[in-house]
Amino acid sequence: MNLPADLKYTKDHEWVKIEGDTAIVGITDFAQGELGDIVYVDVDTLDDTVEKDAIFGSVEAVKTVSDLFMPLTGEVVEFNEELEDDPELVNTDPYGKGWMIKISIDDSTQIDELLDNEAYKKLIEA
Repeated sequence: MNLPADLKYTKDHEWVKIEGDTAIVGITDFAQGELGDIVYVDVDTLDDTVEKDAIFGSVEAVKTVSDLFMPLTGEVVEFNEELEDDPELVNTDPYGKGWMIKISIDDSTQIDELLDNEAYKKLIEA
């Protein structure tokens, strides 16, 4: 299982890469594997401020639809438009080209509540 050490994780299987006051968000390798082939990513919160743990979008796989939960309170400032034509990037490169949104972080203290790769690994192996 691929769990990069430089990322943070949520109990809802999102990963977060902190770059200053911006966070890049996607779903983990574990999550994409559980969902199966991704056919559509829906994010309708662009330019909205979304509270931590609120739904910012959804991901549709062949057999299921799953909500996406905001890891940190902030404004959704960018959506990965490559996913409109190539949603399978979430499957093939979840930590790279398969990223979903960028957010402007409102409360940086929330970063401390995210899981590191070891804590996330324990969560998914439980």
